[in-house]
Amino acid sequence: MNAPYARSLGDLLFEQADRHGDRPAVICGDRIVSYTELTRRSSSVATFLRQHGIARGDRVGLLLNNRLEWMEAFFGAAMLGAVVVAFSTWSTRDELDWLLGDSAVKLLISLDRFGDNDFVAGLQALTHRPPVVVILGDAGDSGFLSYETMTVAAPSARLPPGEAARAADDAIIIYTSGSSSRPKSVPLAHDGIIENGFNIGERQGYGPDDRVLLAPPLFWSYGSANAMSAVLTHGAVLVLQGRFDPGDAIALIQRHRCTALYTLPAITSAIVSHPEFHRDRVRSLRTGLTIGAPQDVLTAAQVLGVSEICNVYGQTESYGNCCVTPHHWPLERRAACQGPPLPGVTIRITDPSTGAELPAGEEGLIEVRGYIMRSYVGSSADQTKSVMTPDGFFRTGDLGRLLADGTMSFSGRVSEMIKKSGINISPAEVEDVLMRHHAVALAGVVGVPDPTQGELLAAFVVVRPGTGPLPEELAAHCRAIASRYKVPDFIEIRDSLPTTVTGKLMRRELKQMASLLTRNTSP
Repeated sequence: MNAPYARSLGDLLFEQADRHGDRPAVICGDRIVSYTELTRRSSSVATFLRQHGIARGDRVGLLLNNRLEWMEAFFGAAMLGAVVVAFSTWSTRDELDWLLGDSAVKLLISLDRFGDNDFVAGLQALTHRPPVVVILGDAGDSGFLSYETMTVAAPSARLPPGEAARAADDAIIIYTSGSSSRPKSVPLAHDGIIENGFNIGERQGYGPDDRVLLAPPLFWSYGSANAMSAVLTHGAVLVLQGRFDPGDAIALIQRHRCTALYTLPAITSAIVSHPEFHRDRVRSLRTGLTIGAPQDVLTAAQVLGVSEICNVYGQTESYGNCCVTPHHWPLERRAACQGPPLPGVTIRITDPSTGAELPAGEEGLIEVRGYIMRSYVGSSADQTKSVMTPDGFFRTGDLGRLLADGTMSFSGRVSEMIKKSGINISPAEVEDVLMRHHAVALAGVVGVPDPTQGELLAAFVVVRPGTGPLPEELAAHCRAIASRYKVPDFIEIRDSLPTTVTGKLMRRELKQMASLLTRNTSP
């Protein structure tokens, strides 16, 4: 498919409206919005923002879940060249106060509440509340503005080139957690989001007839810089789920005949384990993205039925993904690696001790150049130097290897590696061994301190409904197919595992669970 000409996100929406007109762009609940209508609504938001003093380079905060309003606010800001700062709807009051102060947004668009979070009450008490706050929902007597006033404004005309966003301007700032005590703020540019997102869509085989379910949040790069861009650059349809629920996800796939989805191991497991899951209900699925060990990819393809699912590698700093397996590759090859680098991306593997580049097949630190952030901003700006090499590569903090065919194989985070009897063990590798058991729906593995071997392996497993393997059976399964050092020393069956809103395992919480387990258990 031909790539769009636009190199700013506001121009992209205008271009796709010209191309696709009344074809659907977004499905959210009962609302089906065309490319033309999304452009008009976004233009009205741009008018409102401009009336309230927002111009190119100013920052606009979004505290919204996956919904139409997130997208129209994002593109409305993009049309002015303003920078969207995406905030997590799971933020506590203290976290939000810090985020607002660090980002220095001039205007905030927020839900009235999400889950247990009463944002209206919370915002009234914050030290770093921005000058203008717009509430989607019930603003009460807070004095905040209503979101409805944004969408009734007259659509604005396209700004002249001197006033509108430029290709290299920041489009969005995403806060990402890491080893530091506070999240780091990552700015991503208009042209990188469009170009890298288009390439991701190409690897998945997208076209205008695809309907893509997105449950992971838009305030993460997996949702905005990746999924939203991949879908809209191909004139496809983005089906938004406001908050992941496996039963609702199944219903959305069936109702809208979704052909693709963005998933994660925990999301896949929750869907296929749901009592209302039947392959006939999701038979429209063809392609999509997932992360995880080989068995996670195989489960998505063979159990969920996404036969052309793509395996990926990336991080927020690399625009969501820098490696994607082509959808038409044989499944076994897609499961065995994270694919070749995307166009415009270079990956190298370096020795952790010397920094020297390693040859194909040797494991080392993954470094990425191409579509990567320009630098951290805000209070985390001074951390940029530690993660960027003099020749422009981003140090990911991950371990992996480049294979002889040019594909990359991810081993795990350096900080997550388990060292048992002097051997480095990737928890993902052990999790994959466990996942090969037919009854295992999800597995999480962490290291726990041991005075003689350094660390031992503690595994937590969620089993599929109607199955009941004992820990001894799972240990025997591991011994039958893996090296002895990869066999967990402790295995416990759980109803669920701690995951983030996007379905990633929360290893810190797993370590806390493991410490309690090992106090009362001996290997």
